[in-house]
Amino acid sequence: MITSVKYSIDVIKDEARQLVNKGAVSRHQPIYTLCQYIPAREWVCVECELEESEFLLKDRIVDLLDREDWEDD
Repeated sequence: MITSVKYSIDVIKDEARQLVNKGAVSRHQPIYTLCQYIPAREWVCVECELEESEFLLKDRIVDLLDREDWEDD
């Protein structure tokens, strides 16, 4: 049985954050870089969700990441 993941914008943002934290992608790369880490058959769903949330594939991954709090050193 084949199951597919529903890629809500929150799931996409979480996936992007995990990839940035692991160093797999840079926050300055375009969002379409994420297609390397999402199965091809599911990428269309991701594109649709991004479009509905007014993100462009050429936008930077950092645009997907929620505001980050930095502690002063």
